[in-house]
Amino acid sequence: MPARPEEPAEDAARPAGRRRPLLRRRPTVRARFLGAVLALSALGLTIAGVTAYGLQLQRVDAFIDESLTRNVEEFRALAQDGVDPATGTGFAAVEDLLYVALQRTVPATQEGMLAVVDGRVTNVAPTTVRLRLEEDPELLVAAIATPRDQPVTIRSITTSTREYRFVVVPVTVVGDESEGVLLLAFDRQAEHALLVQTYRTYAWVSLAALAVTAVVGWAIAGRLLAPIRLLRRTAQQITDTDLSARIPVTGDDDLSDLTRTVNAMLDRLEGSFASQRRLLDDAGHELRTPLTIIRGHLELVDPQDPTDIIATQALVVDEVDRMHRVIDDLVVLATADRPDFVRPESVDVGRLTDEVFDKVRTLGDHRWRVEARADVDAVLDPQRVTQALVQLGANAVKFAPAGTTVRLGSQVVADRLVLTVTDEGPGIPEEHAERVFERFARGRVGRGVEGSGLGLSIVRAIAEAHGGTATVDPRHSPGARLVIDLPWEHDLTLPLDPDLTEEHR
Repeated sequence: MPARPEEPAEDAARPAGRRRPLLRRRPTVRARFLGAVLALSALGLTIAGVTAYGLQLQRVDAFIDESLTRNVEEFRALAQDGVDPATGTGFAAVEDLLYVALQRTVPATQEGMLAVVDGRVTNVAPTTVRLRLEEDPELLVAAIATPRDQPVTIRSITTSTREYRFVVVPVTVVGDESEGVLLLAFDRQAEHALLVQTYRTYAWVSLAALAVTAVVGWAIAGRLLAPIRLLRRTAQQITDTDLSARIPVTGDDDLSDLTRTVNAMLDRLEGSFASQRRLLDDAGHELRTPLTIIRGHLELVDPQDPTDIIATQALVVDEVDRMHRVIDDLVVLATADRPDFVRPESVDVGRLTDEVFDKVRTLGDHRWRVEARADVDAVLDPQRVTQALVQLGANAVKFAPAGTTVRLGSQVVADRLVLTVTDEGPGIPEEHAERVFERFARGRVGRGVEGSGLGLSIVRAIAEAHGGTATVDPRHSPGARLVIDLPWEHDLTLPLDPDLTEEHR
């Protein structure tokens, strides 16, 4: 007997009779959308067909009753005012009246007629009439059994062969003791069959229309949902190291708006991830050196030498302070892309200039001057602008010789608010004018003062958060002039100083 293959442990542990459920693929949005469209279309066609069929049935029955009523009225007119063609006078016998009536009546396609005198069929419709009432004994029995004293009414009857809509008209003639009956009947089932055939064709046409709708709807749904498929494929392409993929935008509909929104979200995510990676890279780059210095001195310190311990302690504290400053600067830069990085408000620029001057004048052994003061109101974040100007002042103190003059200025030039800090140091070469704003860049030789290399990067981040720029004025020499150029959003329009305007134009 062949060996039975071993079952997986997982299946073996499962109770008998229970099988692992099969994973069924859920229908796509495209399929669900098309299914909904087809269901609604089928429902609409069905409701329309059923409603129209019911209305047409009523019209058919109304046509039958109208035709029977008209024939009865024509027979009554013949009986009352008609003339027997054989005698030229009024009808003297019931059978003659019925014979003439059958000859003159033109029945409809599914209508038949016959005459009964004293319980027997005496006259039938011409051979051209398709409906032969004399061939259905059940109908004849019902017609003969109809009481003569009842009003003439249209009734329905279903025999073993077909369904009828009929009327029985009692006939008597003065001077003739015979009792006659005129039977007029419609094959209601045949009339309805014609209508059923029409709506059977309607059903096939509806199915064909649904098939065409399915094909066209599948193509249209594919085009409409193409941005969503692109969104899915783009999301699959995005990784934690590559957020550059974007979805092509075409059109101006809701899906296009969704695409633009997703692209904007990807832009924000890419910027956020880039900021995080830059923060980690910068932290690793800048903190590695002080940590190495601390580790090296701690490994070499002589625990028996108090002087060495004190010197090492001072060095460690200094390096820790430097790491603390670096971390603070990195945190500021990491939050520069956030919407709440700046909180603008209406600020008196002249007063802000004086407040900054009071803060920077204590930074070093320099002569401080206010070379220009813009006595205007501007919409900006006073704390961030103060931080940027103080940083520029600290940068000037670091590189300018002691005793030289550092100038602080603010003015409005052509609807721009221009803030400047000017020193008399070695200046910044034009080829380094842009690089000094990069992170950890040091473009000038200082006076033995170490920095994180992030100060001017923070200044530029604050300026850009206000919609402005931070640059080095290449025309200023000797020394360096750093300029913060911001849009002047204001409520007051004051005359500008023509001399200052010309100088910075």
